[in-house]
Amino acid sequence: MNNDKQNRGFWQSLKGKGYYIALILCAAAIGISGYVYYQSAQPKTPDILTANMTTPSDTDPKTTTPAGPDGAGDELVPAIGTTPGKQPTETGESTTPTEPTDTKPTKTMWPVEGETAAAYAMDRLAYNETTRDWRGHNGVDLAATAGTEVKAAADGTVYTVYNDDLMGTTVVIRHSGGYVTTYSSLSEETAVAAGDIVSCGDVIGTVGQTALTEKALEPHVHFSVTCSDKGMDPAEFVG
Repeated sequence: MNNDKQNRGFWQSLKGKGYYIALILCAAAIGISGYVYYQSAQPKTPDILTANMTTPSDTDPKTTTPAGPDGAGDELVPAIGTTPGKQPTETGESTTPTEPTDTKPTKTMWPVEGETAAAYAMDRLAYNETTRDWRGHNGVDLAATAGTEVKAAADGTVYTVYNDDLMGTTVVIRHSGGYVTTYSSLSEETAVAAGDIVSCGDVIGTVGQTALTEKALEPHVHFSVTCSDKGMDPAEFVG
């Protein structure tokens, strides 16, 4: 009898606590379900990406990274064999324009026919009998009788006619290719004026003796030539 009473008391006690036990079990189930859902929601790295993930030490030494905008990178790109200012063409020719060459007038002549009283001497010093010193001589002195006609050495345009304090009456003519001829020690009266167009052989004046720094010489024409503002031996222009 006592055992029956005890058993009935145990089951009655268990039934009274069943509500709490069920509540605890429900809470545990909810917790387990949340954990499982959280684990399944985490992103996983695909196997193919995992297989390709390597560290820098595992990379092939022949594989290099391309250079970035600032030039960084391991790849060495060979430079094209060109020089600054030149771009190669499909035929291998340079597209850089060449410097234009000065084209000398096709027809030239000496302004007078006469002996050389003083030669061109800008690469050395020459003795000047008038000033009695050694100095450069930027032209050729061509001796001729006073009044002899002086002719244009090439086709061109008269740039100016003036009286130089040292070289006397002077005519300056511009020609094609950047050439300029100057005729000094002429007589005071000239046959041309600034702006006149002349042809090779046209008379521009006559021989005089108006150059103060060359008074010791007989009458002559001081003939000088420049090309692109650089002095040159007149023989190179006429010859």
